[in-house]
Amino acid sequence: MLITDDLDQLLEILPEFIRFPLSNHAKRKYLIEIVMDLGRRPEARFPHGPEYLSSKNVNWYDLDYCIKQLGNFSGDNRSGIEYTLHRISSIKNRQGSIIGLTFRVGRAIFGTISIIRDLLERGDSLLLLGRPGVGKTTAIREIARVLADEMEKRVVIIDTSNEIAGDGDIPHPAIGRARRMQVAHPELQHQVMIEAVENHMPEVIIIDEIGTELEALAARTIAERGVQLVGTAHGNYLHSLIKNPTLSDLIGGIQYVTLGDEEAKRRGSQKSIIERKASPAFNIAIEIHDRNTWIVHEQVDKAVDQILHGSLLICQRRRLNDDSSISIECDISNNNEFNKIYNGNIGENNNITNHLHRNSSFIKSTSLFNKSHLSFIPFSLSKSNLSQNVIRNNIQLYIYSLNIQQIETAIQTLQLPVELTRDIIKADFILAIKSSVKHNTKLRQIAKSKKVTIYTIQSSTLPNIIRALKQMLQANNLVDLNWNLLLKNKNDIEKQILIETRFAIEKIVFVQKQSVELLPRSANLRKIQHNLINLYNLTSRSFGEEPNRRLRIYAI
Repeated sequence: MLITDDLDQLLEILPEFIRFPLSNHAKRKYLIEIVMDLGRRPEARFPHGPEYLSSKNVNWYDLDYCIKQLGNFSGDNRSGIEYTLHRISSIKNRQGSIIGLTFRVGRAIFGTISIIRDLLERGDSLLLLGRPGVGKTTAIREIARVLADEMEKRVVIIDTSNEIAGDGDIPHPAIGRARRMQVAHPELQHQVMIEAVENHMPEVIIIDEIGTELEALAARTIAERGVQLVGTAHGNYLHSLIKNPTLSDLIGGIQYVTLGDEEAKRRGSQKSIIERKASPAFNIAIEIHDRNTWIVHEQVDKAVDQILHGSLLICQRRRLNDDSSISIECDISNNNEFNKIYNGNIGENNNITNHLHRNSSFIKSTSLFNKSHLSFIPFSLSKSNLSQNVIRNNIQLYIYSLNIQQIETAIQTLQLPVELTRDIIKADFILAIKSSVKHNTKLRQIAKSKKVTIYTIQSSTLPNIIRALKQMLQANNLVDLNWNLLLKNKNDIEKQILIETRFAIEKIVFVQKQSVELLPRSANLRKIQHNLINLYNLTSRSFGEEPNRRLRIYAI
């Protein structure tokens, strides 16, 4: 990873009593910004915290010394140094005189977006979220260079405050062959965005700090014209963007919908619900929590729906390690803010979230440069090639007076072998609200005549639903397999590992509700174990290095 910051040019415009301590500072390469406020000591800010640079207070002369070496400050009180990425912001008093300066160090970090390179190659629109100073602008600057130079796309940057491509008429080399359009006044950014599409035929438009309703509307217009968008917005999490009325249109917007009595009863929800209003302008949302850890939502529309429905939200946690390798971890979290819509129990949801997080899948690779698309799925439930006499089909589930979308989300998130059916005759089980079954004699009679078990829950909370689904799967797994057929034509070692696997499943996974690791086996023997585990409708994963590579069976 190559870093260039042109720090010496920034230090040249500072007074001597500030410049000298920074020139010899041991951690100058980590410097974030320098603060000069009238009547106060100058301050340098680093990732570990602020430090005073001198015992002398800043006076009018010191501020004037810096201002004279800078260009004019724009309407947003920002200025810069030509051919650098540094940003200087001013604080003014009521009379318009500058009484404070913030010198923000701009850096071009080459290689910082290797963590999401596979997403760039897909051509989807990306929205980067994060608090100020976390590295969003640095990231989209490198994205612009990669798209323009390495992927040879026509890239136009809407540079409102000259922060992406630097100050001056000639853009900084850090953006590569990408073109830069400057914005005369910040309030006109949305007009320049539309002008870029109409006049310069871009394949990609890059926008920093989308912050107004007009800019969000312009972003949606650009997306509808088939142009790839890369933008940033303030907000630590995706759900914080949903609650922002100004920017919620970026991810589809939300609206209140009133359901009819029958539809509300069928869904098992209240009559007034929140739903996504339209398709999002951005396909992928990325939360930058720190410079080396990014949370990726690959399908923004589905992620927003899950948040609004109070369901478990599954996403990717990508981390850039010290050895430049990239680790990708399945991350599952609940949404306490929206669970109240369905009267969810927050405490129970947190327990389930922690359980799922402990058993989440983990992928590690040394490079993603050669991967054009990474489709991340937490577990795989592929069927074996054994005889159909021993393979079980997915459970057919009929639901009554429950929210269909909530049930489907739970099944998809946990990768359960359950299918919903509208034909009660074909159902293996029935899941319903207890109060609804109590007053439905016809449903009880049909279930009794067809010998279908009815599972009831007190309320349609996610923990109750998941608990019921687990009970169904466990009941379905109590049916004996045809062991004579399974052991047919197997040698002694193959029979031994089948018995070992069966014991682990039936005595530990089912009884103790715990995940379990099997003994290290060769690839051929692990395949036999995989096939048996699939017959129990469980999930497993190989991990470790040969010859100690082994299987882990995950509890439901």
